[in-house]
Amino acid sequence: MEENINSEDKLVEEISYPLYRSRNWLKFIGILLIVYGAFAAISIVGIIVAWLPIWIGIILFQAGRKIEIAHLARDKRSLMEAQSQLSRFFTIYGILILIGLA
Repeated sequence: MEENINSEDKLVEEISYPLYRSRNWLKFIGILLIVYGAFAAISIVGIIVAWLPIWIGIILFQAGRKIEIAHLARDKRSLMEAQSQLSRFFTIYGILILIGLA
């Protein structure tokens, strides 16, 4: 049983490593989007759409934090949550791109 747990922990560490390397970029872009949304909220028109970059920024920042936890603690649940956050980010951004093209 102990060997199985260690192999699962090792697998989580290996799978999370590529995302772990880019965790600081995820957090950085998340913070930039939050700041952008805050500045956009200053204008009358911007306040209508300012929630979107703030929301996306929070999603990316949370993904960066979760992937860091997953890698360092070898936590499978955090890895799955980080992947879910990234999936949400790409879905939202994909929809925004389709709206922009239309």
